[in-house]
Amino acid sequence: MIIHIADPKDASLYTETCDLFDRLAKRFMPGPLTVVLPAKPIIPKTVTANLPTVAVRCPSHPVAHALIEAAGVPIAAPSANLSGSPSPTTFKHVKEDLDGRVDVILGGECEIGVESTIVRIDGSDSLTLLRPGGITPEQLGEFARVTLSAAVLDKLKEGERVQSPGMKYKHYAPKTPLFLLRGEAEERKRYLSRQGGSFAVLAYTEEVGFYRSLGSSPVVFDLGSGNDPGEQLHRLFYILREADKCGCERIYAPLPATNGLSLALYNRLIRAAAYQIVQAE
Repeated sequence: MIIHIADPKDASLYTETCDLFDRLAKRFMPGPLTVVLPAKPIIPKTVTANLPTVAVRCPSHPVAHALIEAAGVPIAAPSANLSGSPSPTTFKHVKEDLDGRVDVILGGECEIGVESTIVRIDGSDSLTLLRPGGITPEQLGEFARVTLSAAVLDKLKEGERVQSPGMKYKHYAPKTPLFLLRGEAEERKRYLSRQGGSFAVLAYTEEVGFYRSLGSSPVVFDLGSGNDPGEQLHRLFYILREADKCGCERIYAPLPATNGLSLALYNRLIRAAAYQIVQAE
């Protein structure tokens, strides 16, 4: 689990920090960056999963920040969802998952829409990106050399230990089977226009009209502009959850690129789809 702190300076109380952490914290904290650092003995092994490191984050959401300050200690916590399902980004979806399972639900809508970027500091000028998020590799590259963990784009190897949240083979997954379509817009349109049965489509705004013109199936959800990966990130988990409720046999979504903010989209969607990628033609 990630420990959430009220002030980046508090990280030194619980972890072995360094100059690179200080520079990252000055630029990105409070905010959607989580840094994996060597844990001090004060951190329980139940938090670190018996690893010698711990993930540290300083959230920017005012409610989360106020809660940590009121607690007076870091809060070790996962995402507010049932394990494996798409992460909730609104109060409504947290309530659907956790009502009756927890004593209190606080907060509102998430600003970015996916979990934080997670990096591990490997040296004075090197980072490993363990999970992409709202802070891109390009932004991190201004501070250090960035290496992508193989698990960002691919499955974990047999027996490989999870080093951060969100690295499991099937994660963020709706109950309805999800398939990712590789191909250009016209190829995706031709492919889906030939599909039978009931299905849902996560479509770029520019393509919504075409898919809706096909009739009652597919059920169409607007993923956001194809030119705005930030908008797509903000909507992704919300519409995955809504698509899961529509009673369709399957869900289709376009396969994102692997640069900038699109890398976070790709990372979440390949896990949500359990790596089911179809060539559209």
